[in-house]
Amino acid sequence: MRKIVLVAAIAAGALSLAACSEGTEDAAGDAADSAMADAEANMEAAGEAIDDAAAEAGAAVDAAGEATDEAATDIEADVQDESTSEAAVD
Repeated sequence: MRKIVLVAAIAAGALSLAACSEGTEDAAGDAADSAMADAEANMEAAGEAIDDAAAEAGAAVDAAGEATDEAATDIEADVQDESTSEAAVD
């Protein structure tokens, strides 16, 4: 009788461990899926930030180029005793 009770207790313990292990696997899979979704969202946000920074840098380069052209025209006008409109034509 003791052997039957012992075998039943061991079988019940084995089944409960198997069920717990399956639940743990499911939880681990859900955690991995969630982490992947978070990583994807962060990569998209980083990509948008990089795109915005590139656009701002391009605008700054364009503005610097225009300022350089205007300064060159002003210097040429001063050196050659011309108006800025005459220097811009040269």
